[in-house]
Amino acid sequence: MSTASTLETKETVSLIASDKVEGTAVYGADQKKIGKLERVMIDKISGKVTYAVLSFGGFLGMGEDYYPMPWSMLKYDTNLGGYRVALTKDQLDKAPKYSKSTDWSWSRDNDRRVYDYYKVPPYWGV
Repeated sequence: MSTASTLETKETVSLIASDKVEGTAVYGADQKKIGKLERVMIDKISGKVTYAVLSFGGFLGMGEDYYPMPWSMLKYDTNLGGYRVALTKDQLDKAPKYSKSTDWSWSRDNDRRVYDYYKVPPYWGV
């Protein structure tokens, strides 16, 4: 399989494969890197991407925190080669988060906490 053929299966003008999204840098409002995308979460029923889980902090994967954030907040910036969010590191640090040791309960209560914190309409509707 040629490189061009491989690229076409992972990215088009409007689509991108999840494995290409994972690891992509995320930049804050000041265009400084604030973390990277660890994974995306997809609603099983609608098929919509609902969350981006951003990792931030720590060293070599130790002490890292994970921040679920509504996917709708991320905008791809071709100049930066990554996603941009209208947040500062301070705002992100105060957001709902979890670590490898605490894990995260993907419950409707936590969904509400996340969407309320970011002041974004919830993906499931009201």
